[in-house]
Amino acid sequence: MEKITSKDGTQIAYEKVGNGPAVILVEGASGSRGFGFSEGMSKLLSPDFTVYWYDRRGRGDSTDTQPYSVDREIEDIEALIDKAGGAAYVYGISSGACLALEAAIKLGDKIKKLALYEAPYDSSEEGQKIWREYTANLEKAIAENRRGDAVVLFMKLVLVPDEMIDGMKSSPMWSYMESIAPTLVYDAQCMGEDRGAPVERAKQVTAKTLIMDGSKSLEKYPFMSRSAEELAKAIPNSERKTVEGQGHDVSSEVLAPVLRDFFKDD
Repeated sequence: MEKITSKDGTQIAYEKVGNGPAVILVEGASGSRGFGFSEGMSKLLSPDFTVYWYDRRGRGDSTDTQPYSVDREIEDIEALIDKAGGAAYVYGISSGACLALEAAIKLGDKIKKLALYEAPYDSSEEGQKIWREYTANLEKAIAENRRGDAVVLFMKLVLVPDEMIDGMKSSPMWSYMESIAPTLVYDAQCMGEDRGAPVERAKQVTAKTLIMDGSKSLEKYPFMSRSAEELAKAIPNSERKTVEGQGHDVSSEVLAPVLRDFFKDD
């Protein structure tokens, strides 16, 4: 593990492995170096790329600086890109895809290619109603230091069954989830006030972009496909792919060859 200092003084813990062009992996809500896809994905991509994976601010071995802003998280990614030589490919999943998209809008040519998997935007009226209720209740729970309640709110938002939530409460993972519960608010901010896909701002992305969803998500999370279509229409130099047989918890073994082909195709 190494650390870099972001613009506001936050210490960002990261690891790197491999050789070749730099790829930065951006985790979604609750993901970190110890809990998430990044370590496995980094090993799969390392024969062709120098892969950086990191603890987003407020998680793992990274520090935090208040007040939070999406711009500050983008500065964390920029610090990693600068460490990698000034330009990199970026892959983000779930709300990490939302953050990666915001970074591509702001950082321009520093992100050479952008890959997004199931950015969970939902522009539907019902989706936005659910979002407003969720964010209000989440912010209240965090303000009152009810971290366990905040985690339950998130789990229910992503349709985790009650019996699974009960089982998680007795697992070692639960204490980790409670420890990073305040960052659920950060991920919510990355997704925007109304959770709608930022189609107008997405038109500013200059990087070649791969926008993905999984075929298995159509039944449980149909808005994933809709938002992927919205982004594909908005981002000028983009391509769209549905990964067959995969859901939101996409297999790194399945996705790594897709990312490898996309990043290597010049």
